Amino acid sequence: MGLTPRQAEILRYIQEYTLEMGYAPTLQEIGARFNLSSVATVHKHVGQLVAKGYLKRGRPNASRDLEIVEPRAGTGVAMVPVLGTVAAGYPIEALEDREEIALPEEWLGRGRTYALRVRGDSMIEEQIRDGDTVVVEAREVARNGETVIALVDGDSVTVKQYYRDGGLIRLQPANPRYEPLEIPEDRVRIQGVVVGVLRRF
Repeated sequence: MGLTPRQAEILRYIQEYTLEMGYAPTLQEIGARFNLSSVATVHKHVGQLVAKGYLKRGRPNASRDLEIVEPRAGTGVAMVPVLGTVAAGYPIEALEDREEIALPEEWLGRGRTYALRVRGDSMIEEQIRDGDTVVVEAREVARNGETVIALVDGDSVTVKQYYRDGGLIRLQPANPRYEPLEIPEDRVRIQGVVVGVLRRF
């Protein structure tokens, strides 16, 4: 069964903590790691990981009763690099603020997968909002209608829907407040296609 992004992050933390310390973190330690003030919220996430078969309970009523279940094929967690920030508005420069996020393996694209933070609201009708993180399959070719990461003029990156019309590329926003960008194809390079969106509430 698939994991939510937060569940994947918590599972990764428990795995790394257990590997380093030889025992699992407490619910309070998990909460502190993810700035979750409610132990009940942590308990809910952990309960889902147990129900989905990623963790199991050890000794009853013990504070460190979690145990890692050896992953089954296709149910692992992968670390994906966050390569910077992309504009959902007018193109802005890409930022190199490298970090990593944990994703279920089934979220990965067929090729190299990476993530970008989103700044702007031009794609809100495609459910991509300011502050979201998009998961991207690295590709240089896209089909009409796909949501792409496009490099414009070699120095600015934007997320838009892609359409080719002869020698022009139309980068279409999903917000009526923004105008489409129509750019000669030699000024546009596709860097990837969006395959998922992460949002923290």
